[in-house]
Amino acid sequence: MSENKIANKYQVRDVNVFYGDKQALFNIEVDVLENQVTALIGPSGCGKSTLLRCLNRMNDVIDVCKISGDILLDGQDIYSKKIDVVELRARVGMVFQKPNPFPKSIYDNVVYGPKIHGMIEHKSDGDEIVETSLKRAGLWEEVKDRLDSPGTGLSGGQQQRLCIARAIAVSPEVILMDEPCSALDPIATARIEELIDELKEKFTIVIVTHSMQQAARVSQKTAFFHLGKLVEFGDTDQIFTNPHNQQTQDYITGRYG
Repeated sequence: MSENKIANKYQVRDVNVFYGDKQALFNIEVDVLENQVTALIGPSGCGKSTLLRCLNRMNDVIDVCKISGDILLDGQDIYSKKIDVVELRARVGMVFQKPNPFPKSIYDNVVYGPKIHGMIEHKSDGDEIVETSLKRAGLWEEVKDRLDSPGTGLSGGQQQRLCIARAIAVSPEVILMDEPCSALDPIATARIEELIDELKEKFTIVIVTHSMQQAARVSQKTAFFHLGKLVEFGDTDQIFTNPHNQQTQDYITGRYG
């Protein structure tokens, strides 16, 4: 592989999603590149969060949800019968819109996943994972003297960084973020955006965001959705400065959505 060729982490091919009789996604085709940030944008109800939840099979928990097409992670079909969903979700972490720390200590929030996945044999393993994960999430200096305090006692922005630390504690390859800043103030949002920029060195990130400014700031690739269809997908700079599609242009300039 030549140095400038970036590997595909995900290949999404001809994906259709139905919730009961209602079709939520139509023939979606997207490549998610390794160690890049891919932003999914579009008006509410356009299907961007539905696609995000397909990438780690979170839609499995919805009985009426049916999916067709192929979603390959490193060339492997994640909807194959051979795939262990627990293992898949260890490889593909998720950070939600509203910070949701467990009602446990900061320390226990971070070691929760590694314990479940058998990554901790000795307390020193846990200590190391906690320190590394909190440092990566830009939270260590703020909480290192109160790791026994409840995670729910942190500010909103700190809670979201704790949730990011919790997601990366199991050493995933991909982090999915569903509007991770929508509940945060501008300063906390800026911290998370800086963090996303740092994390892409080690992880592949897919982010759903309502904020076009955020998509423009943090991502390298952008996919614009409208009414369940992928209207345009390409380099973020191109999508925001010279979109090929009039619909994309109208959305980005605020004519609708």
